[in-house]
Amino acid sequence: MEKVTISFEIAIMFATYAILMLVIGFYFYKKNKNSEDYFLGGRSMGPVVSALSAGASDMSSWLLMGLPGALYLNGFIDSYIAIGLTIGATLNWALVAKRLRVYTSVIANSITIPDYFETRFDDDKHILRIVCAIVVLVFFTFYVSSGLVGGAKLFESAFGIEYSYALTTGTLIIVVYTFFGGYKAVCWTDMIQGLLMLGALIAVPLVMLSHLGGFEEAMKIAKEIKPNVLSMGEGIGILSIISALAWGLGYFGQPHILVRFMSIRSVKDIPTATIIGIVWMSVCLLCACFIGVLGIAYVSKFNLTLQDPERIFIVMSQLLFNPWIAGILLSAILAAIMSTASSQLLVSSSALAEDFYKRIFNKNASSELVMKLGRIGVLLVAVIAFFISTDKNSSVLSIVAYAWAGFGASFGSVMIFSLFWKRMTRIAAIAGMITGAVVVVVYANFLKQFLDIYEIIPGFLAASLVIIIVSLLTKVRPGTKAAYEKMLEYL
Repeated sequence: MEKVTISFEIAIMFATYAILMLVIGFYFYKKNKNSEDYFLGGRSMGPVVSALSAGASDMSSWLLMGLPGALYLNGFIDSYIAIGLTIGATLNWALVAKRLRVYTSVIANSITIPDYFETRFDDDKHILRIVCAIVVLVFFTFYVSSGLVGGAKLFESAFGIEYSYALTTGTLIIVVYTFFGGYKAVCWTDMIQGLLMLGALIAVPLVMLSHLGGFEEAMKIAKEIKPNVLSMGEGIGILSIISALAWGLGYFGQPHILVRFMSIRSVKDIPTATIIGIVWMSVCLLCACFIGVLGIAYVSKFNLTLQDPERIFIVMSQLLFNPWIAGILLSAILAAIMSTASSQLLVSSSALAEDFYKRIFNKNASSELVMKLGRIGVLLVAVIAFFISTDKNSSVLSIVAYAWAGFGASFGSVMIFSLFWKRMTRIAAIAGMITGAVVVVVYANFLKQFLDIYEIIPGFLAASLVIIIVSLLTKVRPGTKAAYEKMLEYL
């Protein structure tokens, strides 16, 4: 069932979409004059582009593959992840966006998250910047690999080609347009990709419902297969619910999302962007959940076989739609993958070029040189992520969960305290960031077997506790207090 005969129409639609994205990348190649253009788009992004770009770069392939697959297996119990994410994204826009935009433009011209942390805590020794860059490179390499795995599964299912060839094809498309286009290309393609993802997620469940005979009939069939499919409480413990909701904590520390707040055209655009972003996200998540649950009923009613639940969207698109339409719908997965992976590659390359090379090794490096090194950084991170992705049995959702927790615990805790607590110190930021990252890695690999909760919870709590204790035991640098108070004047 999972390998449908190769369709000429689907291939044409895929090729058309990929070419369009590459054309956008080449178009913006000439528009990038310096590193701020390449990494931050000259802070010229409007509310619609910013909101859809933040959403599209956030969701990745897990929205169309990982989340529907999880609900296909477990029913609406796994929708708590979607609920937690919606709450977290809303709080992120409400609490972080305005303060971060003001600080990184008015107080200090910061073009990366490590840039912000260094200026916020007056870290003239660059220790915080180095720790930030290491965290970015480690966790984003895994995060990018999740997108490459999703892309490989897509090409493998759609065209019946071997996983290794599928992985190579998807990686090349993503890398080429990120390499040339930079931030502006990423944001504008994200907007297109966000709209495409929204349309696909609405269309697929609606057609599934029509084939199943309506919502009531679909739920009746699904409940016969999985009696607790609609339950939000049966068969799930309180720790599992808390773990799922805790995904929302991750938003405060995702560099590829936070940088959208830094690049938005004006603070006045943030309320409009917030509404657009949250509405888009809510509809997408709801539809993705229904695809998974409706998939239970569809597979049963039509006596089909589904070996990999994460391919339910792919299979439904191929079975239910004309090949031309299916090509567009499947391009939505490619869109989700490209939007997230490209953003992450760009942040990773900025960590290498801007945070390591320019700030540590060559402070006099020109913007043009930094931009060139940034492009080389894109290639380096992509190559490492490629080799991590060679295991075709990797789960998109599990890889995303690990990287999401790493950023949420390390960056998220420091970000919240840095924006809302004047008393926080430089040493506390360094200690908190290291604690969050280490606890996530140790807990996920060694301690989770004893208490099965999402590793972001112990990581975030440990980092927060360390930040509070160390801040109270150390002195705040005079410059950091003044900068913080100046930020408050502009809010």
